[in-house]
Amino acid sequence: MLNLREHQEYALKQIEEGFNAGHTRQFLYGPTGVGKTECAIAIMQEYASKHQRCAMVMDRVVLVEQTSLRLGKYQIEHGVMQAGHWRYRPSERIQICSIQTLARRNKITTPDLLIYDEAHVLHKSMLDYIKENPQMRVIGLSATPFTKGLSSLYTNVVNSTSTEALIGKGFLCPLKVYIAKEIDMSGAKKLAGEWAADEVASRGMKITGDIVSEWVKKTYEVFGEPRKTIVFCSGVNHGKDLEKQFNAAGYNFVSISYKEDDEFKRQTIEQFSKPDSRIHGLIATDILTKGFDVSDVMIGVSARPFSKSFSSHVQQMGRVMRGHEGKPYALWLDHSGNFIRFRDDWDDVFANGVTILKDGGEVAKKEPSEKEKKEAKCPKCAVLWTFKSDTCGSCGYIKVRMSTVETIPGELKELEAANKKLRIDNQSFYSQLIYYAQAKGYKPGWAYHKYKERFSVDPRGLSSAPEQVSPNTLNWIKSRTIAFAKSKARAA
Repeated sequence: MLNLREHQEYALKQIEEGFNAGHTRQFLYGPTGVGKTECAIAIMQEYASKHQRCAMVMDRVVLVEQTSLRLGKYQIEHGVMQAGHWRYRPSERIQICSIQTLARRNKITTPDLLIYDEAHVLHKSMLDYIKENPQMRVIGLSATPFTKGLSSLYTNVVNSTSTEALIGKGFLCPLKVYIAKEIDMSGAKKLAGEWAADEVASRGMKITGDIVSEWVKKTYEVFGEPRKTIVFCSGVNHGKDLEKQFNAAGYNFVSISYKEDDEFKRQTIEQFSKPDSRIHGLIATDILTKGFDVSDVMIGVSARPFSKSFSSHVQQMGRVMRGHEGKPYALWLDHSGNFIRFRDDWDDVFANGVTILKDGGEVAKKEPSEKEKKEAKCPKCAVLWTFKSDTCGSCGYIKVRMSTVETIPGELKELEAANKKLRIDNQSFYSQLIYYAQAKGYKPGWAYHKYKERFSVDPRGLSSAPEQVSPNTLNWIKSRTIAFAKSKARAA
């Protein structure tokens, strides 16, 4: 049985209100993990119950199959419009369609409702079909509605929720971003505002060794062992070079691209999806940005620079942000420079979602200066600096603020006192965890892991002396207990 979450019910209500207000073409924005497919299924089920016909179209065979399987899971009768598919049942009120097959056959009866998945990809056949049937209601779905032309097609945007809100509810996990050695794109040629593919590939191969060594370093430093990884490379040759060097280092990474046959890719992804997979990582350019949902992936490696395509950057990050039991965060190793390049746009979408479709679409970003790049990361561990204090929450490094204003001794003492207070606060929190663990009879390592869960760093150099638990610390412990219980309930 299909049960909707609160934000999904909210989205459906907003869509209904939009149709009632006269908007026949609406766009539903939802970040990775929001459950856009479930929203679409619920809407189609409602229409079918009223003897109305509806169709959901998508541009990849694998997405058609996944959506059909999802409908089957909920025991919802439907047909599939795709060449040679065993579920070809044109009489069913719900149809799942391949855009390519639909464009060739043009046999589908015009539905009362059309749901366009990955609607940021504007296929001419679909645009013509929509414009030729103005009476047909249309819902576009996407996590990246930044393509030029969307605003002229859709008259209303439904903003289901934000990435930040989904992280807060435990449906997604945050990213811990490390700014690694960057692929040098200075002076590279561009085509329509984006770096040319051959330039990206040739420059990416120059730092293959650094990409491999950085991954080896971080997977052991953070997790103590190899963890499932996705590498977004700069091209087919770059992917093969990465595969070769990862394997030479003793790790099983598999490169997949348009050059491999579909059955090889299917089997590779199926093996990688297993909890005990023998594959440490997959390497691809854009194959894994759609229809790939393996929630226990712990590391993403960004090695494909984009000058313009913010949507590709967002799609890639979404592949490692799926929530999974025992996954407090995912690592993002940025060799592309994309995170800093698109940081302002990401911060906005992360916190607010998408409420309007912009006329101009995506534009090439101005490259950050070397000074901006340097200031964006911790000088010691290279983690992205997101901390409100002068202390790195990952390695404990304390920034020394330089000033052109003469500093008097009293101000210097205040700075020293502030840094000392931060260290005292961290010690106090750890001591309170020790006290709580002892009172509850927990294992000695409980406090260690809880401290690391909050600060993403070991309680290195801190005393194990217990301290009475404060109300704030108790509330934090309770919040994590509730979040863990919810994750177990979802898994069940």
